[in-house]
Amino acid sequence: MRIHAVIAAAVTAGTLAALTASPAQAAEYSSALKLRGVQYDAPGTDSNSCSTGNTREEYLTIKNYSSSATVNLRGYYVKDAAGNRFTFTANHYLQPGDYVKLRGGNGTDSDAGNVVYRDNCNFIWNNDRDTIYFYKPSGSGADVHSYTKSVNDRDGNGYITFH
Repeated sequence: MRIHAVIAAAVTAGTLAALTASPAQAAEYSSALKLRGVQYDAPGTDSNSCSTGNTREEYLTIKNYSSSATVNLRGYYVKDAAGNRFTFTANHYLQPGDYVKLRGGNGTDSDAGNVVYRDNCNFIWNNDRDTIYFYKPSGSGADVHSYTKSVNDRDGNGYITFH
């Protein structure tokens, strides 16, 4: 009996350690669309000026990981820990394996260029840490990731890959 209790305690401790060891938490939902990565810190000095700023260089990449389903982004939305939110209001179809970059700033959305602009020159992702929530049109979770610059961006380039 004593050996089984020791083994059970060791397995439980190992499981808890494995669960708490990864600071970039991700929730796996049943969704073809997932957050592939984020350029959370735009290169250069942050400036949210629409004419001369660099918010276009901050982007979130969303990928369709389905092997067969085309997904329309219309109605999907993303938000950060502070509640800043962007909703895809137009049709934007992602073929299997395709991706889109959701960029800050203003521009022309393009299926061919795999880009959608937030039409907002304010930065959305924090440069030190944040949580990115991705929701289906129904409001159910599609994907979520938390990051910290010091732990998840080992090369310091401002980009973190999730999937």
